Amino acid sequence: MSTHAKRERLLLADLLETAGPEAPTLCEGWTTRDLAAHVVVRERRPDAAGGILVKQLASRLERVTAEFLAKPYDELIVLIRTGPPRFSPFSLKQVDEMSNVIEFYVHAEDVRRAQPDWAPRELDRVFQDALWSRLERSARLMGRGVPTGLVLRRPDGQTAVARRGAPVVTVTGEPSELVLFAYGRQGAAKVELEGDENAIAQLRATKRLGI
Repeated sequence: MSTHAKRERLLLADLLETAGPEAPTLCEGWTTRDLAAHVVVRERRPDAAGGILVKQLASRLERVTAEFLAKPYDELIVLIRTGPPRFSPFSLKQVDEMSNVIEFYVHAEDVRRAQPDWAPRELDRVFQDALWSRLERSARLMGRGVPTGLVLRRPDGQTAVARRGAPVVTVTGEPSELVLFAYGRQGAAKVELEGDENAIAQLRATKRLGI
């Protein structure tokens, strides 16, 4: 596993363990148990995980997820912490690096920021750059369904266009916060929005950001 992905994996496991199985998350309708089961199914049951994106597989995903939800919560935490089995594509370092850094970062924040006393983490520049490079590649996918033009901008001025169109809303923040915004956590992301007031209101309210 990559350094960043491994760190975020272990942090996520620790947060889930500390919170317990019934704590809220930023994922609407999901408790920490639901989130833990999702993470395990995603990397241990690729035959079902496709249902996250493919409607035809949704019923299979639902059945397999129910099986994992029925497992002891502590067992789910162990499965997350120990990582994927050898047959999983996520066991490959390149896949882990490409796919899990943002996945685990976002879900760790889903747990942290659902608590009333949360505070932003201090993240080093190397990790911020790693998040930005992944966000640049996925920005258009994340923003394809939003009702306005959307530009993501770092404080140093680097930008990524998530959706072309008018009116344009520019969202400025550290890569870690832009990632949360782009992945549908608008209400929890520490960012600044510039543009038409109606467009900003639409963007804050939309449920079409993210996958």
